[in-house]
Amino acid sequence: MPRIERSADVSWEGNHARGEGLIAAEMGAFSDLPFSLPTRIAAVEGKTSPEELLAAAHAGCLTMSLAGELTQAGTPPGRLDVTCTIVMDEVEAQGHQIVGSNVVVSATVDGVSDEALNDAITRADEGCPFSQLLKRAGAQVSVRRG
Repeated sequence: MPRIERSADVSWEGNHARGEGLIAAEMGAFSDLPFSLPTRIAAVEGKTSPEELLAAAHAGCLTMSLAGELTQAGTPPGRLDVTCTIVMDEVEAQGHQIVGSNVVVSATVDGVSDEALNDAITRADEGCPFSQLLKRAGAQVSVRRG
């Protein structure tokens, strides 16, 4: 696979507590996604947060990895539904840190046993760059079937 580079642009106006930002994807898939401190720590109000975007990225990466594993095994998925929850918490002497990523996979795959599906999920997690990045950073990554 070739080297991949992707960018996002972020603008911010105002102070930390009351300011607001906008996030846009380089490739145009999304633009002007609003985010703020209140959407990070409290009610979403139709806005996003860096943690929600990380959850989407991890879920998307793991989904693609699992689709690849199942297809290579000759049992391509009919449908994959993946939910990821990123956990940020206070870590002593380090402040707020990403401490976990909990991924739940629901899969519709014809002709695959539960054991083979579980093995494919394990391989997908091992092959997912986002899973590996989070693990190397010390976060607990949990991937399970739902």
